[in-house]
Amino acid sequence: MEYWLPLIFVSLMGLALLLYIILDGYDLGIGILLPLATDDEKDRMIETIGPFWDANETWIVLGIGILLIAFPSAHGMILTHLYIPVTLMLFGLILRGVAFDFRVKVTAEYKRLWNNLFFIGSLLAAMAQGWMLGTYVMGLESSFTSIAFSIAISFSLPAFYVVLGCGWLFIKSSGEIYTKAAKWARTAILPMGIGLFLISIATPIASSTIAAKWFTLPAAIGLLPIPLMTGVAYITALWVLSKEEILRAGYGWIVFVCMVVMCLMMALGLAYSIFPDIVIGKLDIWESAASTASLEFALIGTAIAVPMILIYTAFIYKIFYGKSRPLSYE
Repeated sequence: MEYWLPLIFVSLMGLALLLYIILDGYDLGIGILLPLATDDEKDRMIETIGPFWDANETWIVLGIGILLIAFPSAHGMILTHLYIPVTLMLFGLILRGVAFDFRVKVTAEYKRLWNNLFFIGSLLAAMAQGWMLGTYVMGLESSFTSIAFSIAISFSLPAFYVVLGCGWLFIKSSGEIYTKAAKWARTAILPMGIGLFLISIATPIASSTIAAKWFTLPAAIGLLPIPLMTGVAYITALWVLSKEEILRAGYGWIVFVCMVVMCLMMALGLAYSIFPDIVIGKLDIWESAASTASLEFALIGTAIAVPMILIYTAFIYKIFYGKSRPLSYE
């Protein structure tokens, strides 16, 4: 158990953060898109995420909680280096939460203010997450290369969220919002693809550790499905967005599925790149793990919490399945 417990916890942490990126990613994307819509469309866009966004953010709490409990030394090292972007992310998420409630409870003259703050909170949180991811991949270094890499991801991740958000609008909306979502997705998907492609090239150049893992035979052959699947998903999404007849037939949801596949492939690639480290080149998961007794105790709570969160999330998505309905705060 001393060997397997850290593996169990790091897998659960990775799963939680992956689900957060997918689930909260689309509602962050919709928040970023908000200024492009009319006042009535803003309400309808918020309706598509209203029942879900609280549940979506539960996963980041779980992921960071596992990091703190199971890998305390890694938690201290990561949070120390990422103190500013973590603070900005939390500020953005708090601002989103406040704006979400206040925008429907204020008079019309102040509604625009809270809509703008919802947008600012969404963009701030997305960019901060991109910066955190870039710095983490670079091993928490503060070099010029690391900073440039973090900046690149801090712009690419919001673009990814925007396309993911458009995919969600395809699933939950209809009419003019559906049409506009196609236009927004076409605008964002090209820079997103270029950004992710450049980052995928820059990553092994910037990190010799990652380069050694990806470009050494026979591993390089075995890893080919990851970039191939990512490319196929991206091209499929691009093709669907270029075909008006497919979108009109109601198959826009394919774009969302493609973004989820891309996210999953990128997560698998990142996991392979850093394993067995939890901080690249500094700590592996066994060095940073809490004592076996602590992990065994924490496993009991985790075994209860994770299924409950999964059931709660699945229940919410089942209850509010289908096209969105007018959101009520009563």
